[in-house]
Amino acid sequence: MDRLSSMKVFQHVIDEGGFASAARSLDMSPAGVTRMVAALEEHLGVRLLQRTTRKLALTDAGEAYLLRVRSILHEVEDAESAAAEHTRELQGTLHVLATPVLASYFLSPRIATWHARHPGVLLDLQIDPFPQPRIEEFDVTFLVVDEGFDGDIVARPLATTDWIACASPDYLLRAGTPDAPEQLRGHTYLKFQWPQNSGHYGRQTRLQPVGGGDAVEVDLRPALQTTSFDVLLRAALDGAGITFLSRLLVASHLERGSLVHLLPDWVFGRFTIYAALPTRKFMPSRTRAFLDFLAELGPRDGTGRTRSG
Repeated sequence: MDRLSSMKVFQHVIDEGGFASAARSLDMSPAGVTRMVAALEEHLGVRLLQRTTRKLALTDAGEAYLLRVRSILHEVEDAESAAAEHTRELQGTLHVLATPVLASYFLSPRIATWHARHPGVLLDLQIDPFPQPRIEEFDVTFLVVDEGFDGDIVARPLATTDWIACASPDYLLRAGTPDAPEQLRGHTYLKFQWPQNSGHYGRQTRLQPVGGGDAVEVDLRPALQTTSFDVLLRAALDGAGITFLSRLLVASHLERGSLVHLLPDWVFGRFTIYAALPTRKFMPSRTRAFLDFLAELGPRDGTGRTRSG
């Protein structure tokens, strides 16, 4: 049994959600995938997967084994990358994790240019609205954190963006346009549901003056709350209410006039886009090239200004 190949197959079964899906992604037969996982279990002397007619689940031993397998396969890829450092063309798979907004509005517009430069690199982009706990599983993880962030991670800042209040012209025509933070009370509020440990959990909205000064807290009652920024954007465009979104996300809609920037002298906060790295010492050349590529492109913040400092 080729244990390394079996590890790769086992990881694919989990990542793809089943034997048939893993077989398609690996260009293998489902029977071949099943045999390799069964042989791996026999070699280890432990069951890794619970199989039912409806779903596939890891056993406790399988969960522990998968964590080590991911680490081992990352090390193998790193070793291959180190050996190929002097080749002219980058090769291999770049495993990337990002929030939905960053995947759609920060990374996706740059993929064509990246692929034209490095056609030999497969960009494997996975999506998670709260990716921080999974940083160790990927070559690079893109996340947005506020100015007070002090996480114990290896990270490179790439850009900054303001969180601003906005609504559609139709909604403002019906409900009126607030000219001060306290006038937000009584408006229909579309809320992003931050996790409890983010510092933004709860009903109060804390607005900061752009030019400095004391923040103002407004107690708003949401009519909609969701963990999807795309849902908030769609609802705001359809006139459902007022929401706070990243300028990166709404810039094109503000330019077209389909959204209106409210309270331009106030922001919900300033956030930084980080590229977080696993704590492995060796950074594959394709990862380094991807980070350098992103850093050199376009404005450095969501306001259209080049970020300094």
